Amino acid sequence: MSHHSDEEEGFAGDLFGTEEETPTEPEATFEVYTRQPDCIEQDDSISSLSIRLVGSHPLWAHHLWNASKVFANFIDKNKKICRHRTVLELGAGGSLPSLIAAANHATKVVVTDYPDDDLIDNISYNVNQNLQHLASHVSVKGYIWGTSANGLRQLLPEGQTTYDVIILSDLVFNHSQHHALLKTCRELLTPITGRVYVFYTHHRPHLAHKDLEFFEIAQRPVLEDADPEDRELLGYGFKVEHFVQEKMNVMFVEDSGDEEVRSTIHGWQLWLP
Repeated sequence: MSHHSDEEEGFAGDLFGTEEETPTEPEATFEVYTRQPDCIEQDDSISSLSIRLVGSHPLWAHHLWNASKVFANFIDKNKKICRHRTVLELGAGGSLPSLIAAANHATKVVVTDYPDDDLIDNISYNVNQNLQHLASHVSVKGYIWGTSANGLRQLLPEGQTTYDVIILSDLVFNHSQHHALLKTCRELLTPITGRVYVFYTHHRPHLAHKDLEFFEIAQRPVLEDADPEDRELLGYGFKVEHFVQEKMNVMFVEDSGDEEVRSTIHGWQLWLP
């Protein structure tokens, strides 16, 4: 979801541009993600994935984010996370983590992003072009965070109403959407055994504390009588753990802020006790 305010300008080379600029329609780009050889099993024919990215988009879907690459490699190296399990990705963009989940034989993968034709068509293209016969285990759907989850439940295998794994890749910088994301995760995650995996980079170091509020809100207790509009009280009852920290090159060299912070990918897991 897009959210733009004065305090958040200057991110990723000012992706939104200025009002004076004449809009253009850049062509789609491709980026190849190569799996590590030790992650490819004997019967696995997918050694690399060619990810098509929309030419430009206000929801930042025209980048293959570093967090998604670290996320994909994490899934590849820990195959039991997704194997024979149901997986949902929110705000998927190029959908790399979802594709790797499917390549590791998830029972069902549901890939979602904002219901914009360009975004959804692009995800479908990446699924069909990269997954071969495994594409039949994947559904692509437009979804707005925090809204009714019934349509996503209907895509689960018969008899299931929640997902084993929910993927959030580089979404926590959407500060206005923390509650919407957590509402959907709480409604759709299998209690106790299910996990929400959240990978991200602090792209704007001066707002890192705002990124981390996602996990503070996630841990707040659920108050049954809380006003749903009172964001200072609303909580979601998750347990949280920070368990991954990995360095890569910065994505946007021209941006300001500590490069050490902007080049570090963090991974957290959330669960419902």
